[in-house]
Amino acid sequence: MTHALITRAVAEHQKVTAEFFAAQSDALAALAALVTARLAQGNKLLLCGNGGSACDALHIAAEFVGRFVKERAALPAIALTADVAALTAIGNDYGYDRVFARQVEAHGNKGDILIAMSTSGSSPNVLNAISAATARGVTTVLLTGAKAKGKEDIADHVFIVPSTNTARIQEVHITALHLLAEMVDAGF
Repeated sequence: MTHALITRAVAEHQKVTAEFFAAQSDALAALAALVTARLAQGNKLLLCGNGGSACDALHIAAEFVGRFVKERAALPAIALTADVAALTAIGNDYGYDRVFARQVEAHGNKGDILIAMSTSGSSPNVLNAISAATARGVTTVLLTGAKAKGKEDIADHVFIVPSTNTARIQEVHITALHLLAEMVDAGF
């Protein structure tokens, strides 16, 4: 039973990952070039998501502020999932649907880039963050899953993982974000 589960999960992971990168490699490389240019101009990254995606936002922000592979100057990135006081105060005062949007309104400036993650593509707090970012001239990126198919106009750049399995979607998201960090590293 355990070996069968492992074999099935790994095969699904490999299939979904291969399909995603076959379709999205050019778009991911273009996004890396945009992120590199914007960071070089003094702009910053904002990242958000719920659950595992919230942790991915923290993880990737740290890769930019610290370093990913090579030594380079710190790059400005803020995980909107990190500030517990802001999350709870905003959630209490404005509702959970506004926890990221309110932070985008505070920290987002024209030329910045928001990387938002929602495996379903329908998380109200993530969609509200994208709307707030758009209103402020922040470029928006959505990493999502197959349930968002047909909603490619939600953000400026939408990366849809061809799966409805949350674990597989998140595995591809973190791989894509690691590759983004690696490509940006190469530009500094």
